[in-house]
Amino acid sequence: MEETLMQCELKMESALDHLSSELSKVRTGRANPQMLNGVFVDYYGTSTPINQISNISVPEPSQLLVKPYDRSLIKEFEKVIQSSGLGINPQNEGDQLRIKIPPLTEDRRKDMVKQTKKIGEDAKVNIRNIRRDFNDIIKKAEKNSEISEDDSQFYQGEIQSLTDQFIVKVDEKANAKEKDLMTV
Repeated sequence: MEETLMQCELKMESALDHLSSELSKVRTGRANPQMLNGVFVDYYGTSTPINQISNISVPEPSQLLVKPYDRSLIKEFEKVIQSSGLGINPQNEGDQLRIKIPPLTEDRRKDMVKQTKKIGEDAKVNIRNIRRDFNDIIKKAEKNSEISEDDSQFYQGEIQSLTDQFIVKVDEKANAKEKDLMTV
């Protein structure tokens, strides 16, 4: 059963990691190379993440510089970034793209906060589903007389405690992102 608790904690930890990666895709007013994590380029017939075939740097707080390793792909990079839905428009400088991150309007900030809250709620639902799955495992073990009723209650309490800890972490991450979004 201790191994089951460790598995539960690992799954909840991976849900928290997923939350972090999803929140990194939400654009704030500052340039962040992770903004382009969800952008893929057709590279010799394979859909490849843009950050794997280019160097992405932040020369200024409101700019990204994308230097493809293969300069022949610069036009393809420009097209996919424009159509990515991030609301950014790259400037082609021949061998690199300069992306100026426009400041967010108040309405856009509010939309981003809503999106952040939804991502946070999805993470909480995911963690609660993990709790349910592991509680089912423990109840099944109790039913099969592998553990006593007292042990079952103890392990379910431990899982609830883990769930509470991870829900607090989700709230902290989501609130930090919201605060970052609303900072002008």
